[in-house]
Amino acid sequence: MTIDNDDLINSIIASLGRIDNISLDELPNIDLYMDQLTSFMGERLKKSTRYPESDKILTKTMINNYAKNDLLPPPVRKKYSKDHLILLIFIYYYKNILSINDIQTLLGPLKERFKISDDEFNLSDIYESACTLQTEALGPCIEDLKDKYNRSMETFLDANIDDEERKKLQVFSFISLLSYDVYVKKLLIEKILDNITESRKTDADKRKEKADREKKKKTKGNI
Repeated sequence: MTIDNDDLINSIIASLGRIDNISLDELPNIDLYMDQLTSFMGERLKKSTRYPESDKILTKTMINNYAKNDLLPPPVRKKYSKDHLILLIFIYYYKNILSINDIQTLLGPLKERFKISDDEFNLSDIYESACTLQTEALGPCIEDLKDKYNRSMETFLDANIDDEERKKLQVFSFISLLSYDVYVKKLLIEKILDNITESRKTDADKRKEKADREKKKKTKGNI
């Protein structure tokens, strides 16, 4: 099979259109039962999967596991609110690169805003801000892809190989660059989350030490 590297990069850039964020206005304003929830998410996020016709977006088992692992608050009378949907969308994207424990850490501040009233700073405000940042990042992301592609196409030009093999190796160079970029960013995310976890542990230890000291003072005062 003949490889056309220009077609490859054009296809990759076009595929970014499949990353179609669900806007806040699209989220239902009524609470949904499980079947309604999975249908909505499946239909709306189908284009973001590798195999849209067969890949599962969210299943009942997945959602129950998220609740069991404290990623998602339980439904109210078997119904899921807009805030549930927002958390599930974040979980859907994070689960491909982060562990359950890391997602728990990351979603901590969001869960604190769960079910906050509309006239306060709430999950909808956080979600809208995240969507805006992602939209703004798409252009620079495409430019970065083009830059990596152009650098990859300059590799192996002097190698004593035929054109078809050179093209395959240039694709290898491109994927290596992309993979390294993912690796570095994933490492950075994990380091940040580790720091958050350690800070929380330190704060919890300090609160415990303070409580122990106050308890000892009370005990001495009663002697």
